[in-house]
Amino acid sequence: MQTALHTLEASAGHGIRVVLVSYTPGGERLVAASARLSLSRKPLESLLGLPEGEVEEWIRETLVRGHFSPWEHSVYTWVAEGCTRVCTHQLVRHRIASYTQQSMRYTEGVLRGLALSAAEMAGMECPVKPGRTQEEARRAYQCYSEALRWAAESLGAEEIVGLAWPAFLVPSRPGREEAAREAVQAASRYYQLLSRGWHREDARYVLPHMVRTRIIVTMNARELVQSFFPLRLCTRAQWEIRAVAWALRGLLLRVHPRLFRYAGPRCVLLENSQRREPVTPEDIAGGRVEPGIGMCPERVPRRGIPACLLSAMRSTLPRRA
Repeated sequence: MQTALHTLEASAGHGIRVVLVSYTPGGERLVAASARLSLSRKPLESLLGLPEGEVEEWIRETLVRGHFSPWEHSVYTWVAEGCTRVCTHQLVRHRIASYTQQSMRYTEGVLRGLALSAAEMAGMECPVKPGRTQEEARRAYQCYSEALRWAAESLGAEEIVGLAWPAFLVPSRPGREEAAREAVQAASRYYQLLSRGWHREDARYVLPHMVRTRIIVTMNARELVQSFFPLRLCTRAQWEIRAVAWALRGLLLRVHPRLFRYAGPRCVLLENSQRREPVTPEDIAGGRVEPGIGMCPERVPRRGIPACLLSAMRSTLPRRA
């Protein structure tokens, strides 16, 4: 697999971005050729050189027949940045994938920037970096802790949310201000523990799951179309990972539309398993195609599937202004 010439990125809202960093060149043709290879005795060169018009036909044929092993040969690497550990804990449950996540044992991640912003607002002069010696580090951590405690106790509603936002994803729900204060207070306790000589891997126990992180993921097309998208594009998915999934689908449509235009929640996967010609989520949500299944796997009846799909395409929480 070669690295893509340039990365593609999309916003998932809420301070999260999804970046496609690498993918299999000619992945669509490779899937089609692999499907053809499984059924043909023709020479390899002939199979790999199939006419452009047949690529779509073979992709659609494998989709409706549920013949997804050829899809495993097209591989995608992408990054979710600014998401929370709530999101990544769900993400890593997809087993046919490779993951590398930002370590909070070897880095403070986004927390030092939060502490320095709080120090500036408080008029405190905290070191930009903890320092080389243990004593210097402890003094810096204590300064960070005091600045964050001041912020949690002194800032107004909008100020505390604005301060917390780059380091913590604070949902736009009732009680948002209190959640932001608690997150900043937790960061203060984190640095207080570091100032007392705790290791980062132990001090991080006091941090809430809303702390932002980043993770790089490698999945093949089969895992994406048969597992990740069916579960995570659905309205039943948690809103954050659903936003990531729809942003990722948008990026994949830009590089391999013939593979991913039919990708959707489980209702779409089931629908396409029963049709001779596959349909897209947009076809159903837009009313251009009436669902043929009586009920989706999440127990939504046929008449409610288009509205449910349309809802799934939208974030359930408003983006921060």
